[in-house]
Amino acid sequence: AGTSNQGYAGGTASSDGAAGGGGAGAVGADTADAAGGDGGVGVASTITGSSLYKSGGGGGGPGITVEGDGGNGGGGAGALDKNTDATNGTANTGGGGGGGGPAQNAGGPSDGGNGGSGVVIIRMKDQDYASSTGSPTVTTGVGGTDTVLIFTGSGNYTTGS
Repeated sequence: AGTSNQGYAGGTASSDGAAGGGGAGAVGADTADAAGGDGGVGVASTITGSSLYKSGGGGGGPGITVEGDGGNGGGGAGALDKNTDATNGTANTGGGGGGGGPAQNAGGPSDGGNGGSGVVIIRMKDQDYASSTGSPTVTTGVGGTDTVLIFTGSGNYTTGS
């Protein structure tokens, strides 16, 4: 299980492949038919004015046939094989990195991916926003009345009231 919107468990692996990592919205998929399990889906939010998924789980490393896909919300795909590293989680989504591949025959294992960096999104009434410094992207008039600040690095904001 898991705490709602904070991450769920990975799936169950088998000798045929690695399971997918848990996302913020669902558990990772089990290994199935000799394929790596897919990462669990992230959580959708409309805070920016459009629906965006964040914090998807990473896909499982390769089974006998195929790697697992990353979960919707920035999860990275598992490694294709022992010679190909897994993909990283998407930047500014908090998505998990894909799982690495096992050592096979004479080859060594491939590396798992890094998790994607996070993001801070703040929404407030237009009249409550005064200024900001640092990294934020600022969009005013969202929904006709709101300002949205998206921080992908450090910064500050000042309220207008």
